[in-house]
Amino acid sequence: MFYEPKDGHGLPHNPFNAIVTPRPIGWISSRSADGHDNLAPYSFFNAIAYVPPQVMFCSTGTKPDQDGTKDSVANIRETGVFAVNVVSYALRDAMNASSASLAAVDDEFAHAGLTKADCNTIPCSYVVDAPAVLECKLRQIIELDGEANRMVIGEVTGIHMRDDCLKDGVFDVTTFQPLARLGYRDYSVVKDLFALSRPDDNG
Repeated sequence: MFYEPKDGHGLPHNPFNAIVTPRPIGWISSRSADGHDNLAPYSFFNAIAYVPPQVMFCSTGTKPDQDGTKDSVANIRETGVFAVNVVSYALRDAMNASSASLAAVDDEFAHAGLTKADCNTIPCSYVVDAPAVLECKLRQIIELDGEANRMVIGEVTGIHMRDDCLKDGVFDVTTFQPLARLGYRDYSVVKDLFALSRPDDNG
């Protein structure tokens, strides 16, 4: 099968998200200028640079109580900061609950039954039970083609790692089993690892 997106695919559901998989989930916490905390998952997310460490996520929709975007982007535009909370398998239901379309003044941490704490380097909350958290300072919001498509790029200013996830000096993802987004309503979980050495590795 071949199709051009501009002509449609003719399938019951859009296969694009099922093709580009698995995708890590950026569980983005932000705070509005007037102090309302927000938490929302984004599967258009990834790390994009080492030095300085940078991440990005993309928002692709709108809310009636925001000006042409969603709460996360609106808050980050106001305050210039956000945090990325890593989603473990144990937190899957809370992550899903935080995706509900709530009013901008409502707190998804409370809605999902999550404990939050203040970040160290930025004025923002994070998920205490997350295996890792990246505190970020906004670098760019890039307007993408299409309605309400925005890429948010942040520089990581602080990193939390749960002590139980560190094994012999390595951040061991098998201890918490990170969640990944697939297509449709499907998710996957990382349980098994294998290593490959690059051809130019020197030992």
